[in-house]
Amino acid sequence: MLRRALRLRLGPCLSGRGLGTYRRGSTLDWDGKVSEIKKKIQSIFPGGAWNPLYDTSHLPPERSDVVIGGGVLGLSVAYWLKRLEKQQGAIRVLVVERDHTYARASTVLSVGGIRQQFSLPQNVQLSLFSAEFLRNINEYLAVVDDPPLDLQFNPSGYLLLASEEGAAIMERNVKMQRQEGAKVCLMSPEQLQKKFPWINTEGVALASYGLENEGWFDPWCLLQGLRRKLQSMGVLFCQGEVTRFISSSSHMETASGEQLTLKRIHEVHVKMDHSQEFQPVECAIVVNAAGAWSGQIAELAGVGNGPPGTMQGTKLPVEPRKRYVYLWHCPQGPGLEAPLVADPSGAYFRREGLGNNYVGSCSPTEEEEPDPGNLEVDYDFFQEKVWPRLAQRVPAFETLKVRSAWAGYYDYNTFDQNGVVGPHPLVINMYFATGFSGHGLQQAPAVGRAVAEMVLEGHFQTINLSPFLFSRFYFGEKAQEHCIL
Repeated sequence: MLRRALRLRLGPCLSGRGLGTYRRGSTLDWDGKVSEIKKKIQSIFPGGAWNPLYDTSHLPPERSDVVIGGGVLGLSVAYWLKRLEKQQGAIRVLVVERDHTYARASTVLSVGGIRQQFSLPQNVQLSLFSAEFLRNINEYLAVVDDPPLDLQFNPSGYLLLASEEGAAIMERNVKMQRQEGAKVCLMSPEQLQKKFPWINTEGVALASYGLENEGWFDPWCLLQGLRRKLQSMGVLFCQGEVTRFISSSSHMETASGEQLTLKRIHEVHVKMDHSQEFQPVECAIVVNAAGAWSGQIAELAGVGNGPPGTMQGTKLPVEPRKRYVYLWHCPQGPGLEAPLVADPSGAYFRREGLGNNYVGSCSPTEEEEPDPGNLEVDYDFFQEKVWPRLAQRVPAFETLKVRSAWAGYYDYNTFDQNGVVGPHPLVINMYFATGFSGHGLQQAPAVGRAVAEMVLEGHFQTINLSPFLFSRFYFGEKAQEHCIL
């Protein structure tokens, strides 16, 4: 019975006041709302009539929403909250970002790719919408009297290579991708060699090639475009670090004797930059879009603080994983037609500009995972792990010269390497947009819309992301994404 209750999710209970002296027009009775939630939970146990737990009738006309994380995912959530608000100016949104320079932000340290070649239909759908968003970026993010955005989108596609062992899986994935509307074709080794003669096809049994809506773009331009648009929409920004949540709790026992504790966050404490002082922010909801650090934010809210094996004790399994990106020059390397190539060995690369420069890397094994405590680059990793794989696939890379490198963070979901989207079942006004394990940037526009739909309407409307809900960690139901670069 608890399983059914949690699948339906405890309805959001949103109230509070705005930042500073701002006060909303109406305040809800927390004790009364908890009583309503308890009745809804009891109603689905034996002898009770079913009622949906998602109920947005209690939403006040004016709200104050706190988005933790000012990367592209957090900004996308803020954008869609404002765009989808029922009445202009009805929602007050604050974005909290601790690194105003974005020097360590995953957004700007990524390679900026977008693809539809995933193993789950939800990820294909997310990236298809995001591709449409990026293609029409100035319809979404135009600001009066400001110049149009140029994302420098390069539509060269993704080329994924499969060994004999992975060929059947690739065929199934491509069939699904096509059913979802993606334009992807399969290529034999002979076709691959003819189209891209610089590839060594040894060990390649099959390849999949994105024909539309795949390539790479400038992440910094997207980030700045979102910030500019949000400022024009009245979204507030705060530089600082979230250090504490003030919440209230209510306890209940189900008919089967199971204990549940419902929590609601009333206030977020933001430690101001270069100061020991903090700003208390009274909130209606909290969106955890803190990327690699979202697990720590969840812990601050009490997520996972309970007995093992219970929903109360289920943690958000997202942690920082350091990933290297290397830039090299190779005069005889692949030309302008080169897509982003992903090898069965895990190595990948793409062109960078027009001067025979390339960027790429590969993900380490679990045993090779580097220390995430800093962003120092290990050049030996390139020499020993990346370069041999690149040179085996593209013989011209035997003579490449590394010019620079950097490191960034994945918000790595250790459970199934997939996003966490939507509300927490028990901290009933905390929502998640995190855990994408390297594909969050490209899916951010669609994820932002999905979170806003859940906040405002109580359910996903355009793409059903129920498999990405937090409750899957408790039930042990993986939404495994296998196509992770």
